[in-house]
Amino acid sequence: MYRLPLQQRPDEVLVRLMHDDETDAVASLSERAYSHDYTLNDSYRASIVDVAGRAAEHQVWVAVDTVTGALLGTVSTPRAGATMTDLAEPGEMDFRLLAVSPDARRRGLGELLSRHVLLLGRLRRVSQVVMNSGPEMLGAHKLYAHIGFDRLLDREPVMTFPNGNQLKLLSFGYALTA
Repeated sequence: MYRLPLQQRPDEVLVRLMHDDETDAVASLSERAYSHDYTLNDSYRASIVDVAGRAAEHQVWVAVDTVTGALLGTVSTPRAGATMTDLAEPGEMDFRLLAVSPDARRRGLGELLSRHVLLLGRLRRVSQVVMNSGPEMLGAHKLYAHIGFDRLLDREPVMTFPNGNQLKLLSFGYALTA
């Protein structure tokens, strides 16, 4: 698929597309990662664990320990030329549901997976990589700022739930230069 190496730490962790038989394990990892830090409503939990649904339309990447074979983290990207959310404008690429297993944190895996997404964006020649994040996800915001993402204040949507509650999502972008 790509002729350039997508790997930045091949001796420790391999980032690759999820195998079909890993769907349940990736769903479990994602749910553990998000529920470890946040209270999840039923709708968001269902979205997080719908790995099979995401994989049918998009790409689900996993970070795998090269020694033990353990799944350590995951992130989802659209297939080339597609988008996952309304946030991405023409010529941009978005990503969703970056998750690192709670017992694998503090190893740089969130940054590794984020930089993997940026590399995919460069290979696809997009102008910018964008994503949304919940306001409570402060650790993720710190990671994105460290990597060089900027807030996209003019593109922050407000979600309205059936009960009338609203949630303003934060939007981030990383401009890719040629």
